[in-house]
Amino acid sequence: MSSQGRNPGVELLPALLENLPEGEIRDVRIGLHWTAVVTEVQGALRCGLCSTLSAPHEHQESTRVPNAGELESMPARQLAALAGDRDNPTLSSVGVAALNSLLPPPPEESWIGGNAEEILTQHGQGKRVVVVGHFPFIPPLRERVGRLDVLELRPRAEDLPAQMAPEVIPQADVVAITSMAFANNTLTDLLQLCAPEATVMLLGPSTPLSPVFAEYGIHLLSGSIVEAIDPVLKMISQGAHFRQVHRAGVRLITVAPSASGWSG
Repeated sequence: MSSQGRNPGVELLPALLENLPEGEIRDVRIGLHWTAVVTEVQGALRCGLCSTLSAPHEHQESTRVPNAGELESMPARQLAALAGDRDNPTLSSVGVAALNSLLPPPPEESWIGGNAEEILTQHGQGKRVVVVGHFPFIPPLRERVGRLDVLELRPRAEDLPAQMAPEVIPQADVVAITSMAFANNTLTDLLQLCAPEATVMLLGPSTPLSPVFAEYGIHLLSGSIVEAIDPVLKMISQGAHFRQVHRAGVRLITVAPSASGWSG
């Protein structure tokens, strides 16, 4: 799969926000592991997710969420714009979740599967694969592709330190990047390291399912759709990890952002 070309001249977040519909914020939950935002768009409720980012814990009074208790009163697109907050990772998580709640569901003709591991296996047979972020499927995937390198901020046994990205990513045929790179504002830099001919995936439940990513040379988006809002919110409020949240009512899908008929 060849690249459509990356567009570093256009900032990613403004491009994502440009065509978002307006909506009313109905609920914001900042859980131990996951953040959720529920919006009402044209009479329909939607829920978006993002992994909860946080700064190192401080014992003194914190202003991590300075307007806590008032987030529902913000315009939805303004809340989504917090995804660009470089100084407050918790608010960035809220922004990504709000963005995900406002994005229209991808058309079914863009769906190519649900299991990111299977799709990476298909694209990575006999090829060099780099995954940014340590996902649970890493051990079996390592046995199914030509070569697998994992870049991780907190490396495990066979992982490589994240700072090796400039050496490793340009050599890859397939690059899968955690969607948390979007939440923590490192995605654009990582995309610039990808070889023009590489197949690039953005993956994780926090992934914004938007066709805008096609302009940045991303071929595959592996993300989530919340199908049962109330059970998911309950889980998130009680500190659930993603396996629990998934079982409560989240569907995992993989889509092609360049699919015909998908726009806005």
